Amino acid sequence: MGAKMSGMAFTEECKEKFMELKKKKSYRYIIYKIDEKKQQIILDKAGDPTESYDAFTANLPESDCRYAVFDFDFTTSDNCHKSKIFFIAWSPDTSRVKSKMMYSSSKDKFKRALDGVHYEVQATDPTEMDISVIKGRAS
Repeated sequence: MGAKMSGMAFTEECKEKFMELKKKKSYRYIIYKIDEKKQQIILDKAGDPTESYDAFTANLPESDCRYAVFDFDFTTSDNCHKSKIFFIAWSPDTSRVKSKMMYSSSKDKFKRALDGVHYEVQATDPTEMDISVIKGRAS
């Protein structure tokens, strides 16, 4: 039990895809999940750069946890185009307790491995990660 609580291992693909999102803008978002059989964090889905925030949130399961990164583009009040990467810890109230515990105990280690995250959002229901929340944090 102790080893599990210190954080799951993750595949090299997890970091590679994140670097592609960060440096090449190859993806708008990436969703990661914990593979309980392999005891590691794996890639779940990567969204095309043209996909919207709504498309991203539609790909999060209603009753299971996920980690995600979202590359949020916006324009500042002085008309500067900027981009901020959000790390989102999705842990809906309806997910299993075991799942919530695994995601909670692995989050910090995994987030630190994704060098370049600007903001973190923890959400237990969709309103906690609404686009207005993202816009508010970015500006």
